Amino acid sequence: MVNTGDTAWVLISAALVFIMTPGLALFYGGMVRSKNVLTTIMQSMFVLGLISVEWIILGYAMTFGTDVNGFIGSLDKVGLAGVGLQVMEGGTIPELAFVAFQCMFAALTPALITGAFAERMRFAAFSCFILLWAILIYNPMAHWVWGGGFLAELGALDFAGGLVIHILSGVSGLTICLLLGKRHGYGRTAMLPHNLPMSVLGAALLWFGWFGFNAGSALGAGELAANAFVTTQAAASAALVAWVLLEWKVNGKPTILGAISGCVAGLVAITPAAGFVGPLASVFIGLIGGAICYGSVAFLKQKLGYDDSLDAFGIHGIGGTWGSIATGIFATTAVNPAGANGLIYGETHLFTAQVISTVVAYALGICGSYVLYKLVDSFLSMRVGEAEEIAGLDLVEHGERGYATGALSGSPILGALGNSSEMLARTVMASGHSTVK
Repeated sequence: MVNTGDTAWVLISAALVFIMTPGLALFYGGMVRSKNVLTTIMQSMFVLGLISVEWIILGYAMTFGTDVNGFIGSLDKVGLAGVGLQVMEGGTIPELAFVAFQCMFAALTPALITGAFAERMRFAAFSCFILLWAILIYNPMAHWVWGGGFLAELGALDFAGGLVIHILSGVSGLTICLLLGKRHGYGRTAMLPHNLPMSVLGAALLWFGWFGFNAGSALGAGELAANAFVTTQAAASAALVAWVLLEWKVNGKPTILGAISGCVAGLVAITPAAGFVGPLASVFIGLIGGAICYGSVAFLKQKLGYDDSLDAFGIHGIGGTWGSIATGIFATTAVNPAGANGLIYGETHLFTAQVISTVVAYALGICGSYVLYKLVDSFLSMRVGEAEEIAGLDLVEHGERGYATGALSGSPILGALGNSSEMLARTVMASGHSTVK
């Protein structure tokens, strides 16, 4: 029998997770140069529509259809065949409510990848790559962990997406940014965020939506949802404080960019553990997560020299990795009897399962993204040309400008031309830089 309270909470949570993708669009959009703000926002918004359609037609069936040898869901639910208002087996909500909730996860995940290669990928190639990525990488991994696949059988725990969402998207993003190469002028020209208030608004929407992301994964309005809600707030807050204090110590000034990066790092880190650990453990997870992600962004990226534009790997990949491992350390059946005990409770099986699952997520993200990149790049050039990149993707790819007046920051060519920048964009597009090889 349907529990109306549980159903209401899951539907509200689905709406909260929905707002995370537009929030991510603003978060990323404010951090790029103004000549690329619209294309950055467009990537997230288009993914929201594209993957929602894919999810209804194919994604849900691949992820939550009848398990086939622990590898993938059968296609018995293609187009949501047979999925209706009936209560899910062993649950209290209609299956369609679960479809809606999981749809928002599927749409958000590929949008996270875009931060790694912002400001340099063609939109046509991006669209093809993302659709293939969702079908061939996200759906299988989600089935392995959540749909009864071999990682679930191994005993891996992922309450709301550390393995499935954050590690997979972060590692895939890093792979693509390495294959694309650095932005023109990277390391020689300042590439500063053009609108930090926009990014703060985006981060606030992400934080707000994350309560549905984590607490909604309890699939009911009960004790477990309350625990996940509190652990989410605790970890995000602890990571924010850790990042700001470290940045203050190292650079002499605390920044709002550091604060919002820290809170997102904490949200990422607690995601796999939110329903398996208590509030005090979540504080430790957040503090360590904030410190590790700060180190990856401030030192590791600089040391290795890769151009992860908006630190998708540094926050989602690294934060998700720590969160997955931390679940194997701090999880306790006292919080969730359906889970397992971690290392600090004297058991090693969960920790081993988390390490193995993390390795699997890395392998799938790296190898799968590499193959898909090469496939798409063979018929659609993935990277924009140098002249197009200098002109800005808003004009070249979409024929729009984010701001109607004033010179566009980050582009001396457009700054000199001012309102004649549309003419430059037309010239660039007419110069033979086709999206087709």
